[in-house]
Amino acid sequence: MTLMRSLLIANRGEIALRIMRTARRLGIRTIAVYSDADRDARHVVLADEAQHIGSSAAAESYLNVANVLAAAQRSGAAAIHPGYGFLSENADFAVACRAAGRLFVGPDDNALRVMGSKSAAKTAVSAAGVPVLPGYLGERQDDPALHSEAERVGYPLLVKAIAGGGGKGMRVVRNSSLLGEALQAARREAKAAFGDDRVMLERFLERPRHIEVQVFGDRNGNVVHLHERDCSLQRRHQKIIEEAPAPGMSPALREQLHRQAVAAARAVAYEGAGTVEFLCEREHAWFIEMNTRLQVEHPVTEMVTGLDLVEWQLRIASGQPLPLSQQQIQVHGHAIELRICAEDPSRDLLPGIGVLSHFELEGMAAPWRRFDTGFISGDSVSPYYDSMLAKLIVHGPDRAAAIDRAGFALRDLRIAGVATNVAFLDVLLRSEAWRNGSFDTNLISREQDGLLRQATAAMAMPVEIRALLSVALLHAATGSPRGDSPWSRRDGYTPNLPRQSLLWLKDADQPIRVWSEDAGNWRVCWPEGTESLLTAVVVETTCMQAEINNRAWRGRLLYQPDACTWVGPAGSFTLTTLRLSQNAEGAGVSGASDGLISAPMPGQILAIHVAAGQRVERGARLVTLEAMKMEHTLAARSVALVKTVECRAGQRVQEGAVLLRLEPV
Repeated sequence: MTLMRSLLIANRGEIALRIMRTARRLGIRTIAVYSDADRDARHVVLADEAQHIGSSAAAESYLNVANVLAAAQRSGAAAIHPGYGFLSENADFAVACRAAGRLFVGPDDNALRVMGSKSAAKTAVSAAGVPVLPGYLGERQDDPALHSEAERVGYPLLVKAIAGGGGKGMRVVRNSSLLGEALQAARREAKAAFGDDRVMLERFLERPRHIEVQVFGDRNGNVVHLHERDCSLQRRHQKIIEEAPAPGMSPALREQLHRQAVAAARAVAYEGAGTVEFLCEREHAWFIEMNTRLQVEHPVTEMVTGLDLVEWQLRIASGQPLPLSQQQIQVHGHAIELRICAEDPSRDLLPGIGVLSHFELEGMAAPWRRFDTGFISGDSVSPYYDSMLAKLIVHGPDRAAAIDRAGFALRDLRIAGVATNVAFLDVLLRSEAWRNGSFDTNLISREQDGLLRQATAAMAMPVEIRALLSVALLHAATGSPRGDSPWSRRDGYTPNLPRQSLLWLKDADQPIRVWSEDAGNWRVCWPEGTESLLTAVVVETTCMQAEINNRAWRGRLLYQPDACTWVGPAGSFTLTTLRLSQNAEGAGVSGASDGLISAPMPGQILAIHVAAGQRVERGARLVTLEAMKMEHTLAARSVALVKTVECRAGQRVQEGAVLLRLEPV
């Protein structure tokens, strides 16, 4: 059977671009869809055709079945690929696509319904002899029933959304007093993300590994596995680093997982790409769910097998048989994927938005690395979707080589304008527990404080870059530091005296003095009395290079009004000029009052837990905010009295908006 001639991709960003890349190679015309927020996105620009499907909110665009199908009708798309996330596991969408005469790239609606419900999935695979964790999968969703079942299952336990995945609608509960609050939060998140607030209960394992097996099935009833991936490095139940194959696994357990994954797929006559997920502890494994779609981490499987999984999807959807037999699918080397997210390690990895003033992976192209992203320099990170910016994937002949290559590739990233988790990923790559294979899904939660401290310290601006930026800012304010005519300078130049200027910088509470001894040689004097000597200084429009204390430094310069950003291998750093003068006078920087509780990011107020006049203790919940598909609760930093409440439930707020005013007690 021949492949479809046109394909509408019902998704956005790097997901859409990934699918588009394979479709183009196979000669298939691609149709993108986009919301208001994505009007200028790369997947829109690079598609053969693009269709607008609604406003920025996902519920009104990418999750709107009628709008997506109308776009397919207008474009004449022969097939629809749902990508991963959004409508990819929605059985009603699959039925609607086929009813509209469009080929749906995915399994049939029966498999979607069974495996899309964690409770129904466990029932189905149990009947096929696949072990599952103890829990509650029943229909009763009232609080008394769930409290009763929780006592039967035992603590600690996990509350999980029956629909969806990605860590949303999940809460660990360690005793009965915390169950009510966890149920409410899980229901809210599940309803917002999947339109279904039903939950289930599951025994919580303290030190498991999260292993998943990639499977494919065709219309002839054939099912194969493409080996396994380890996805144990997680935060808030969301994967951060994935690898293939899983390290430190016995041949017997590996063979068991492969066999059980194929059995789970056969239990629902599975067709297309799917991922069967397990929790493993020692030599035991339990099925937890099956994702009926391609996974975010599928590139590591592609790297170790040399196969294009999207091509397999398109061929199987067109009625073709599996391209290879089980014996023909081999693993070569080791692959690692790092998820680059707009999250700030210095603020407990809170997600953020903004403009990516610079965004690229530098260095020479190499077959052992891959960069999947939907962003380029100048793009905006929106509050309407999740915080992932890109996936950095590397391959090596073995795990040790892959880890080293991942570190090299991470240092080739050049990102400015939005805080990212790059420093945190680098700390994880150097973690002894992860490098030697003695890790589990709770490694980050156990060691998070130390990991974040290391990442925050790594993000501190090196004194050399501070020196470079000081000279660059002075250059921007006064003219070129390369010995130009004194008549063209604006720095108070005095004949026969060293050229000196005093910079007041936002990143420092004290003045920084910068002066030139002769053409190309500059000294920066720090408040503590030390100096940095810059020689061979060259400042160009977009870059700067210099030797600082006999070591060469080079990086890009991004100028903003009264500020300058340096982008290089050590990271991205910005200094802002508060005042330029030729004397030691200046004004300090005033900070925000400790009594203000402000929104750490743009989002929607879900709940206000306090009232004006109420006394709160340290750690007490104040406000719950939903941003970038996750809930974030703000807590009191000390004992205080609530003076005023300046927000309301349901209100959308911007970063920095005052939510509460507190008075220390």
